[in-house]
Amino acid sequence: MKSNRLINEKSPYLLQHAHNPVNWWPWCAEAFDQARRLDKPLFVSIGYSTCHWCHVMEQESFQDLQAASVLNQAFICVKVDREERPDVDAVFMAACQVLGGNCGWPLTIVMTPDKRPFFAATYLPRTNTFGRPGLIEISRKIASLWQDQRQMVNNTADQVARVLASSFSFAGISGKLQPDILEQAGKFLEESYDADRGGFNGAPKFPMPHRLIFLMRRAARTGNRKWMQMATATLGAMRRGGIWDHVGYGFHRYSTDANWIVPHFEKMLYDQALLAMAYLEAFQITGDQEWAGTAREIFTYLADKLSHRQAGFFAAQDADTQGEEGRFYLWDLDQFLSVADDSQPIAWQDIFNLRREGNINQQASGGSNGLNVLYLSRTWKQWASSIQMEEKQLTEKWEVLRGRLYLEREKRTAPLTDDKILTDWNGLVIAALAMAARILGIRQYLAEAVNTVDFIFEKLVTGDGLLKHSFCKNHAADYGLASDYAYFIAGLLELYRTTLDAEYLEKVLDLQAKMDDLFYDSEQGGYYLAPRDSNELPVLPKDLYDGAMPSVNSVALNNLVVLERLTGDPGFRQKSNALTQAFGGEVQRQPVSFTHFLNGLELAWQPTVRVLILASGFDRQVESILEKLNRIHAPGLAVILKTPENASFLEKVAPFTAEFDQEKDGASVYMLSNGDSRPLTGDIEDIRRCLEPVLSVPDSG
Repeated sequence: MKSNRLINEKSPYLLQHAHNPVNWWPWCAEAFDQARRLDKPLFVSIGYSTCHWCHVMEQESFQDLQAASVLNQAFICVKVDREERPDVDAVFMAACQVLGGNCGWPLTIVMTPDKRPFFAATYLPRTNTFGRPGLIEISRKIASLWQDQRQMVNNTADQVARVLASSFSFAGISGKLQPDILEQAGKFLEESYDADRGGFNGAPKFPMPHRLIFLMRRAARTGNRKWMQMATATLGAMRRGGIWDHVGYGFHRYSTDANWIVPHFEKMLYDQALLAMAYLEAFQITGDQEWAGTAREIFTYLADKLSHRQAGFFAAQDADTQGEEGRFYLWDLDQFLSVADDSQPIAWQDIFNLRREGNINQQASGGSNGLNVLYLSRTWKQWASSIQMEEKQLTEKWEVLRGRLYLEREKRTAPLTDDKILTDWNGLVIAALAMAARILGIRQYLAEAVNTVDFIFEKLVTGDGLLKHSFCKNHAADYGLASDYAYFIAGLLELYRTTLDAEYLEKVLDLQAKMDDLFYDSEQGGYYLAPRDSNELPVLPKDLYDGAMPSVNSVALNNLVVLERLTGDPGFRQKSNALTQAFGGEVQRQPVSFTHFLNGLELAWQPTVRVLILASGFDRQVESILEKLNRIHAPGLAVILKTPENASFLEKVAPFTAEFDQEKDGASVYMLSNGDSRPLTGDIEDIRRCLEPVLSVPDSG
């Protein structure tokens, strides 16, 4: 089978298109040179390997000889993996919004050879369908306009370029954001909260774990029980719903309906990491073992399906199997019952809402197809009560059946796994694993976090200490983006909090300095997504909106606040204040869109409380002190371990540690706040009293 230029790429998404009859180019300077030589516009198609509609468009159009012939004649065609090049995706998604197109993936952009877009759309059918314009007709029309009405095309491209130039300019604030913005955001979330089904607004519903973390942290500090209930009810609804894979664990990307029942079936690495952190915080605040269990099951899924044999984690699992979305995960009633048959029957089909006719509709026809997604419409406790069985007994029986269903499902053709290892997404997993090791006390998670860090430093760091973005098929490609630095730093900070190993703090300080040097906008403030000296994009994108993932600038703000607490370096406070000034107007206008940014602001506004441990090393006594600290939900707490080995380093980067030296055998513990210090006894209640400024502050909420 004839291949195109994508055959030399490493990205699984690009390789999926390597045998298309479309003469694809990767995103490269040579493609734009060719467009200039041949005087052709560029057809740029942006997607990712686990995207259902990307697969549909490929099968309908990019594998079709007629459609490919029209594309090849009219354009220089470029394929982009948005996960490899989120900077490219960010710029042209903004262009799509400027052009008023339907935005989503696959993202279709037509641009001039000098990278000025003039047409944008998402999925396009091959030909005109139900009044929707088709790819072939659109391509012919654009080719005609390019030849016969070039001035009109250039005028449109000029207009888009002018608007695009300001698309990543955000409203600053002349004064200061006030803490009441946290209350405003909470009230906005109240207004959009779905009290019947959990989550916010209607369909589709995305998990948005940073929103849930925001609500839980605010509830813990203010005593607002409603906000805690909103967060935990949503966590419970997702865990019972079809968005959760009840057989193999892990969360699908989002729910297509308002009830969390029918998911978009792809599984993304970042969702698993972010949701694990949300469930871990819920457990730490409430003590509810259901949340701890969900986090553990997420990590079981990661180890089972997304773990690289050396270390690190793959990007995603596909939504489709053999061209059909979700088929791997769905059951017809007979299939399910043949596995569920046992000597002590339980109405599993009722518990998981299976129907003979199926419980989901086909997207194309709207009719049922006899297939079922498993979901719980009641809690295990409620089901156990209704069938007069102990909850523990019922869940144990389910675990036996789940294991059998898993083995049966493994006989099916598995969804494709996108085996890219992305530095930024792995940074999130490192953070989640480090949190789990600290909160749940499971050493295996710590080992996995450490191994992933070691893998990144071995495979994805250049000789001069700069990060790369992607590792695939034993090849590291693409310069690092600000997301790689921000998320990896966040992971290392969580790992430092868990281990108190100064080596990780040292690595963080080095990476933060590099991030500032490469990406910080010294004129307008904030961090660009791509290096500020890059010239391959028509405009440098900035990431602020906290969507499916928290933005680069929101994560950076949280990192800077934590670093200031750990080191006392006023430079970090100045930089975090600069971020707040740069984006404050935008955040004030619509605070609910920036809830992870608000998480950082809340940390910054809390009193600085540090626990300094003096010891000869990380021994059993230090471990015992940490175990007590780790029982307490205190995101704003800075914990530092000073030993003879790291003393000189700490005294250099955190000068306040210089006046403290170990004066006795064993560990000494001090609480530092407002310039004062006092020894801690190590008693849990003494610790809790001293940490009150960063714990619950009951309020009228």
